Amino acid sequence: MALTQSYSGEKVGFFSSLFDGLMRGIGQISASQSRVREIERLQAMSDEALNAKGLRREDIVRHVFRDVFWQ
Repeated sequence: MALTQSYSGEKVGFFSSLFDGLMRGIGQISASQSRVREIERLQAMSDEALNAKGLRREDIVRHVFRDVFWQ
């Protein structure tokens, strides 16, 4: 027995795909830059201020990227 599946949806144009890819890339760059700024802001804080927030200096990156890598 053989199973087949066909898709007859609309074909996406080259420029549409290119534009979509560029926009996703720009969005990812923007999100990365805001995370880097947050890391820099937290790194500039004193150990006492970090402790008040419940953070240790070695956990800053894990905290900032917690929704991406540590789910």
